[in-house]
Amino acid sequence: MVEAILDPTGGRRAVAQGAAVLTPNRLKLAGATIGLLENTKKNAAPFLAELGRLLVERHGAAGVVARTKAAFAMPIPEEQLAELARTCDAVITGVGDCGSCSASAVADGIAFERHGIPAAVICSDAFIVTADAMAGMRDATGYRYVVTPHPVAVLGPDEVRKRAEEALDDVVAILTSVAS
Repeated sequence: MVEAILDPTGGRRAVAQGAAVLTPNRLKLAGATIGLLENTKKNAAPFLAELGRLLVERHGAAGVVARTKAAFAMPIPEEQLAELARTCDAVITGVGDCGSCSASAVADGIAFERHGIPAAVICSDAFIVTADAMAGMRDATGYRYVVTPHPVAVLGPDEVRKRAEEALDDVVAILTSVAS
């Protein structure tokens, strides 16, 4: 015989969807070490490097730790996640510029948040559906990430720097504020 379990909230969520996955300890950028986890997709490394440079130059971040994920379509290996969580105050990951790498980047961002590390994920707008689907599968519907126009892989160096500059405010907002 199955016994009913009563939900004292009446089924209402106490926080906005997706907010529950965020670590409540958001970041103060001044003096912070920022992890840059690129996924081997073309232009991901220079895009993230530019974001790191801008965070140091404009927001007083102490520095960056750049790492490369071995496989763009797979979740971050546990040992790499632990290393970045141990050595960084926050992580920026992506760039999601295809279906599988967008989904994987969102899964990685959620994993960092669940390890207490604020994370900003970069995905191109063509793969919002894929990124949102992964968030839903990870019980993080509404997970916030940064959207940049598609594609990223075909951009030249100046265009990559411009896209990173355009994404900077959204990255800062995600790393420093809790979703409402």
